[in-house]
Amino acid sequence: MSSVVKRQKKVLSLIVGIFLVGSQPAEQVLASITRADKVVVIKSERVMKLLKEGTVVKSYEIALGKEPVGAKAQKGDKKTPEGTYILDRRNPNSKFYRSIHVSYPNRSDLENAQKCGISPGGDIMIHGLPKGLERVGELHTLVNWTKGCIAVTNAQMDEIWQMVPNGTPIEIKP
Repeated sequence: MSSVVKRQKKVLSLIVGIFLVGSQPAEQVLASITRADKVVVIKSERVMKLLKEGTVVKSYEIALGKEPVGAKAQKGDKKTPEGTYILDRRNPNSKFYRSIHVSYPNRSDLENAQKCGISPGGDIMIHGLPKGLERVGELHTLVNWTKGCIAVTNAQMDEIWQMVPNGTPIEIKP
């Protein structure tokens, strides 16, 4: 489908949404049209995709933990987890602009850590850039710099914040 046709469909959807919803502001209507129902991270490609009904609606280049290869196994290993989780809560005042919590560790992660007698760690987030470094923008993706989180620009975090409700599943692939 050409970009012109996609743009026309988006405009038509917005107009229909405004007509049906009435006095709701256009940005609220647009946000309701583009709500993601799943997030997929592909670590090897350093990409995060927001999906709605199996179709990618938005894609972002990301930075990961400093040790991106392999699944997170223990606290302090600087790895980003791999598996299926839920985006379960948000912090509008994070030291990394805004953040959405990933429900790591899941049951399997906890069992594996217990077998090894280690702490699986936690506090894994999708987040923006650290305060004071916002101007770095998309250059932040040139290196993996987090302690295991998934980082995007602050502008991208604003989009994700609007498009991804609490309770959305996230699948993090190698």
